[in-house]
Amino acid sequence: MKTAAGEFKSALSRKTLQIGTFMKTPSMMIAEVLALTQLDVCCIDAEHSPFDRKDIDAAVLAFRAHDKPVLVRLRDSSDSEILNALDCGASGIVVPHVDSPDIARQIVKKSYYGAAGRGYAGSSRFAKYTHSPLMENIQNSHFQTTIIAQIEDLAALACIDAIMEVGGIDCFFIGVMDLTVALGATDVNEPEVQSAVEKIVNSAKAFNRTLGMFVPSIEAVPFWQDKGVSLFLLNSDHGFIKQGVAQLLSTLKK
Repeated sequence: MKTAAGEFKSALSRKTLQIGTFMKTPSMMIAEVLALTQLDVCCIDAEHSPFDRKDIDAAVLAFRAHDKPVLVRLRDSSDSEILNALDCGASGIVVPHVDSPDIARQIVKKSYYGAAGRGYAGSSRFAKYTHSPLMENIQNSHFQTTIIAQIEDLAALACIDAIMEVGGIDCFFIGVMDLTVALGATDVNEPEVQSAVEKIVNSAKAFNRTLGMFVPSIEAVPFWQDKGVSLFLLNSDHGFIKQGVAQLLSTLKK
């Protein structure tokens, strides 16, 4: 059976252009509004915004109600963070600070049902509250769950090929802003930042892996798309509010 989560995972594997945004406000209503847009995916930012488990649960429900793929950017790669997001029914997870192949392998194992993997419960939203049989839930875990690993640390650059070799990860998301700060730079366009990003891009190309990215300016999207990036998470609900206000004031003052 086709699902929004499965179709999104498939689109990533085909490297089809996918455009999404970050949701930074813990609000079911904001989630509903974003779910009604033509965005391909939305990402709940539980790493940098105050989402607790109830907030994530409510937002995921709103996105699922409108058949919109929804990711959760976790606070860390712990078992409980992964289990929480996926049991709530998220289409997938974005895991920060994946800076070694060992961490990458652990994330994959924790995200799927199996020996020493994701803890099983048939009473979760993901499992349709016991309405789906065990084997169907296990299959859905593997074929509908998206795993995105953020590459944003200098340590990751030192072993990037080994990280790219790890199977089971659907997309590697380049944390450009984090790399900029880590390198002591103040602008994403500085040569050392661009060099670091190019290193990740070249490694992904060598291992035929899918890449995602945040860019501060949408004008940069075609450039990185030509480099092989196919998932772009741009702006946020906060950004849209600020831009709307700025446009309103600019129009009226004219």
